[in-house]
Amino acid sequence: MGAKPVIQLKHLSKKFGPRLAVDDLTLDVPAGEIYGLLGHNGAGKSTAIGMMLGQVWPTSGEVRICGHDVTAHRRVALQRVGAIFEGPAFYDYLSGGRNLEILSSYTAPTPRQRIQEVIEWVGLKGREDSKVRTYSHGMRARLALAQALLPQPELLILDEPSDGLDPEGIHEMRQTILRLHRDLGLTILLSSHFLNEVEQLCTRIAVLNQGRKVFEGSLASTKQRKAWTRLKAGDFPLAVKELRQAQLITQERDGHLISLSAGVGTDQIVRLLVERGIPVYEIAPVEEALEDFYLSLMNGQREAK
Repeated sequence: MGAKPVIQLKHLSKKFGPRLAVDDLTLDVPAGEIYGLLGHNGAGKSTAIGMMLGQVWPTSGEVRICGHDVTAHRRVALQRVGAIFEGPAFYDYLSGGRNLEILSSYTAPTPRQRIQEVIEWVGLKGREDSKVRTYSHGMRARLALAQALLPQPELLILDEPSDGLDPEGIHEMRQTILRLHRDLGLTILLSSHFLNEVEQLCTRIAVLNQGRKVFEGSLASTKQRKAWTRLKAGDFPLAVKELRQAQLITQERDGHLISLSAGVGTDQIVRLLVERGIPVYEIAPVEEALEDFYLSLMNGQREAK
């Protein structure tokens, strides 16, 4: 038996006038995962998250969070959920700590000790008494994360948490998310268009394109497609010709990549080319990055239209 889903979406759709922003989306996010929701801007990620948080009303379908129907029992469904959604607003003229006190009072009063705890968790200790207007982008992002952690959530929903951050800020946010997952055992749904971030954080992903789910699976499965081997040879076109004639390869691309025939090893490739007098400078398997998978998926979607 797999882990019980913390998020369950069943045939979820949302229309804004004639535009279908989310189209028949079915999704399960198991407990304990860092789950990535991928797609370009306008793919439907934020609308889907808005429905999970009860801020956008579905046109049709069902949203269950922690086993509860969000549209029927929003408060119960979301009581152990923390979220960063649509750029949290803070009072710039107040300190970070005071902001957290005020924002927590809107839902349930939070003990001072808990506020100090989350300030330490996100790395703002020592700056909690500084006014928010003095905070960098990275510090504001950490304050937003602190606010999301106040209800002691089991589920953290993060919509583009690294948006607007510099490379150092992105790295810090990534490390904080990994630490929260590891030390607090949180289930995390992460929406992002930063493929590198998703690749380093997530165990499973779903890809949205124009409101529809076009892929769902483990991150590992995105790399189990056609294996390419990088070949640097003295004369690549001639090498390809010889290898094809010997039926050692099935395809080539980009002037340096070959796909080996079933059961063929790189040693056979090198041996044949050396016998033919073609020097080999490098031969190595290529691990496909998530970016390659994503781009080929999007290209396939365009071609299918």
